[in-house]
Amino acid sequence: MTNNKKVGILAGGGPAPGINSVIGAATIHSILKGTDVIGIQDGFKWLMQGDISHVHQLSIEEVSRIHYEGGSFLGIARDNPTKNREHLQNVVTSLQRLGIDKLITIGGDDTAFSAYKVKELAGDLIKVVHVPKTIDNDLDLPQGISTFGFQTARHFGVQIVRNIMLDAQTTSRWYFLVSMGRAAGHLALGIGRATGATLTLIPEEFQDKKIQLNQLVDILVGSIIKRLSQGRPDGVVILAEGVVEKMSEDDLNGLADVERDEYDNIRIAEIDIGLILKNKVLERLKDFNIKTTIVAKNIGYELRCADPIPFDIEYTRDLGYSAANYIHNDGDAAIVTMQAGGFVPIPFNDILDPNTGRTKVRMVNIDSKSYEIARSFMLRFYPEDFDNPEMLARYAEVTGMTPDGFKQKFYSE
Repeated sequence: MTNNKKVGILAGGGPAPGINSVIGAATIHSILKGTDVIGIQDGFKWLMQGDISHVHQLSIEEVSRIHYEGGSFLGIARDNPTKNREHLQNVVTSLQRLGIDKLITIGGDDTAFSAYKVKELAGDLIKVVHVPKTIDNDLDLPQGISTFGFQTARHFGVQIVRNIMLDAQTTSRWYFLVSMGRAAGHLALGIGRATGATLTLIPEEFQDKKIQLNQLVDILVGSIIKRLSQGRPDGVVILAEGVVEKMSEDDLNGLADVERDEYDNIRIAEIDIGLILKNKVLERLKDFNIKTTIVAKNIGYELRCADPIPFDIEYTRDLGYSAANYIHNDGDAAIVTMQAGGFVPIPFNDILDPNTGRTKVRMVNIDSKSYEIARSFMLRFYPEDFDNPEMLARYAEVTGMTPDGFKQKFYSE
């Protein structure tokens, strides 16, 4: 390695299609600018320990075709340097020891926050820019601007769900599919809308209220009853895993020993909410002598390392080029975005939530026309269902109840 100042590149958080496109484009542009590029392995994991051996100098030859590939050429990790001042200082010191005065980070809201804190501590010593990545699509970018990886994840998620929907129809069974989306329901809703799933449940629809387990069970049982009243014994439900984050503490404590990751997020994968809901729904259906088969399945890990679709390849190459170009032209302390075909940096300070001091999370706008349309196609009980005597009689017949008894049990304002 030469003694000139260098650009460092790392990826943190979870995998997302397009990471390699960012790495490749940023590396190529930086080298053409006459700067060495250091690939940092496994996010902040080694740097925060003061270990600078897990790096290597990148070349145009080795990255020129990686944009076609899923996964991360540099690996990835969730290790969080912001919880410990010494770890954060180790990151800054390690970067200086490597001769890196420009750092490009790739990741979601947690990695963006780490990038912000590294910049805050490093001051003028190191310029830092962040490329927003997450299949959850929940970084607070302007409306209509996706985080990279989301479109590819949705694309392959739709393919999986289409096959499962056909299986459900063929075998007369229900599927409860839990989609990734730790806080927001963008991916679940995107898949549900594109496939025409029977029902999609996202945390945003419950707004600021805690979600009760029985509330979810009631919605799912209602969907099954309504479907049966139409002569269909099958269906597919998409559940955003983020509903777990909003569940009441009593329900969570009753389900499992809740583990948390390095950023203090609940390890949702450790709570099999699909299986839990399946068992609870089957118990409730027994009260009505309704027999059905329900299969619970998680989808998400199949999507994170998929080869990016052309949209995300093009998008992420633009982001990688823009990140490198910006930081080489004295740009600093910003998230890299593409808006209306142009590069727009968003200062780190603008992505912080003043109430939490953390990066803002973009939720699904349930007041939007888009969500209104999506919800109109979902099979679930609505207040108007209980105002139609003919429909109410059908629902009651499925459960063996009287119309009045059915309304009393299932109607809610």
